[in-house]
Amino acid sequence: MKIFLSKFARGIIDLYGDAKNICKKDPAVSNVLFVIFMYQGFFAIVNHRIAHFLYTCRLYFLARLISQISRFVTGIEIHPGAVIGNRLFIDHGMGTVIGETAIIGNDCTIYHQVTLGGTGKESIKRHPTLKDNVMVGAGSKVLGNIIIGENVKIGANSVVLKDVPDNVTVVGIPATIVNKNGL
Repeated sequence: MKIFLSKFARGIIDLYGDAKNICKKDPAVSNVLFVIFMYQGFFAIVNHRIAHFLYTCRLYFLARLISQISRFVTGIEIHPGAVIGNRLFIDHGMGTVIGETAIIGNDCTIYHQVTLGGTGKESIKRHPTLKDNVMVGAGSKVLGNIIIGENVKIGANSVVLKDVPDNVTVVGIPATIVNKNGL
């Protein structure tokens, strides 16, 4: 019981950090209460944290049920198996898809219509890993078991199919590096 309460308390603290991060990154937000009650990206993260906890407890049906209800309400699909770090900001969110084996680091920003998906070729780790402080522009597709380095910016509508090193900006189809270390 102590472990459960400890995880629950930690989860509440993490959610408050998520809400404060949205306030910091979005100039349209006036306070944390606005985020908690009005932001579908925040609502999707709250539901994901619950679904992910159930998924790790091997309660797969309940986890998927919560994720599907969240998808219906928010338009954001996050598989309960995805691992999401602290302070993720999903801005606008509609049409965003995050696959089962995706890993997202801390302080990342994801805009609408983004897919963190698989290519259909892998069988174990099929989805991308985003390290800390990654920004994924609207409409981008990041596909396969690839690693996106720290402080990377992915331009809108880019298609990323290969690993991306730290501290660069990538754009295009397929994505290519356009700026190094001068984000």
